Amino acid sequence: MKHSLRNTLLALGLIVALALSACAPAATPAPTSAPTQPPATEAPTVIPTDTAVPAPTTPANPDLILATTTSTQDSGLLDVLIPLFETETGYQVKTVAVGSGAAMQMGQEGNADVLLVHSPTAEKQFMTDGWGKERVLVMHNDFIIVGPTADPAKIKGIGPADAFKAIAAAGAPFVARADKSGTSTKELGIWAKTDVDPATKKPTWYIETGQGMGASLTIASEKGAYILTDRATYLANKDKLQLDILIEGNKTLLNVYHVITVEPAKWPKVNYDGAVAFMKFMTEASTQDVIGKFGVDKYGQQLFTPDATKTDADLGV
Repeated sequence: MKHSLRNTLLALGLIVALALSACAPAATPAPTSAPTQPPATEAPTVIPTDTAVPAPTTPANPDLILATTTSTQDSGLLDVLIPLFETETGYQVKTVAVGSGAAMQMGQEGNADVLLVHSPTAEKQFMTDGWGKERVLVMHNDFIIVGPTADPAKIKGIGPADAFKAIAAAGAPFVARADKSGTSTKELGIWAKTDVDPATKKPTWYIETGQGMGASLTIASEKGAYILTDRATYLANKDKLQLDILIEGNKTLLNVYHVITVEPAKWPKVNYDGAVAFMKFMTEASTQDVIGKFGVDKYGQQLFTPDATKTDADLGV
């Protein structure tokens, strides 16, 4: 009886111990080493693409005024170059397309920061008078003489001065820009080699437009007139004109373009930093490559020849 009760008590004690053990919180084992940190998450890898263009640093003065000849505008060249320059540098360009003479007048009055012009004799005087700080060679193309297919003055293939004499003798209509542009200066230089002075005497066949190259070509086409033009503007507008190339390739018809920065000592408020940035852009190899290829896909020929690696002496100007 005693053994039976003892056994029963032992059994009850064992059950209670087991129950208490089950209810007690589990002991926390002592750490055997430093706790393991979760692995660091790596930053995602950014793979650059060919189309990604780094944002340029915004210049202190981003506004730049470019005074340029109408031929660079009318040919479409600036429509290609200006967006590239703005993207590369952060400058915002206001382009004023006028004749080279008017562009230099703007520089002389402090109303432009940088010039792109093609009137070498006038440019040299501009620099001599102290209005420009730097002048660099950029490119060239050539002047051509165009006119109606019938060619009433019979000038096709002869020299420029002889052609102008023939036009005057025939009283055939001739359109002149008469705007002090590089083209107008070249035209008057050719007349000076003849015994005719239509700019002074104003014969009825001599039609002065006072307008840019594109507009003057349109007037010449409408009137069946002869006109001196740069090749680039003619080719860019050829499909809208009833004018043929009659004289080209003469060495006296070279058309050379320079960039000129306006002298900040004369006009302290001009954006000289922007002018220098534009000058460097126009002469850097990548831009020169764009200039050399411009028009080739559409016209099958260069509209401008890059010259930044050459000198004026190399071109004979």
